Amino acid sequence: MLIGLIRPVENHTVTLKGEDLADVRAQLTAQAPAGWDLVSAMATMEKAGSMRSVEGKFQRRDGLREIEAENMDALQVQVPEGWQLLSVRSA
Repeated sequence: MLIGLIRPVENHTVTLKGEDLADVRAQLTAQAPAGWDLVSAMATMEKAGSMRSVEGKFQRRDGLREIEAENMDALQVQVPEGWQLLSVRSA
């Protein structure tokens, strides 16, 4: 018997502008929905002035669930669309 750990695959992007990158990054972190992690923050300089634009990408990290099957093929068939298989262990 195999037990697989799965979670939903969802992404969310936010763009913020500011003069201080540390402040914009703190704003990004504060905007992370519950169960989501900030996985990247790409900063670009605006053409005029000292403003910076930061695009923050969040990925969902909650919603974990276990599935069971007799073999790996049967386990992979049970992974719903929009979910990913994180790990597999023997029972």
